[in-house]
Amino acid sequence: MTGNTHIIGGLAASLAFAQVSNYDPVLLVGAGVVGAIIPDICHGGSKIGRKFKVLSKVINTLFGHRSFTHSLLFLVLMAFLLNGFINNDSIILGFLVGMASHYILDMATKNGIKLLYPLKITVRFPVTTRTGGTVEYVVFAALSVLTVYFGYGVFGKYI
Repeated sequence: MTGNTHIIGGLAASLAFAQVSNYDPVLLVGAGVVGAIIPDICHGGSKIGRKFKVLSKVINTLFGHRSFTHSLLFLVLMAFLLNGFINNDSIILGFLVGMASHYILDMATKNGIKLLYPLKITVRFPVTTRTGGTVEYVVFAALSVLTVYFGYGVFGKYI
């Protein structure tokens, strides 16, 4: 999926989580958007890869694309690191929800992800799409509608 689809996916997922939890929705959603782009640090052409070129190149050289940074191992490692350095559950959970949304969206692509890294098993949904294709735009539109819906559920009381 493209960066914009990951961002709207992280936004929708973190808003949905905010609606059913008692965490600070502003922090949760902000962290969810950041978490949604972090796994693509392994790709130099991604939004985050272009911001951190050297780190992106090193990670890509060591692991390749859609392997370590798209795995449960990386998710657990990030959870431990975030818990060690950040003293706010809203930020930590938002970040992890955003990362999980990224994984789910990339499992809907033909290339899938190495969710069980270091095992070389590719995980993808039975029905997949091409990154940047028409189906992705439909997914983006659906996620946009869900973002409005969940956003109203979380922040509607302030309107």
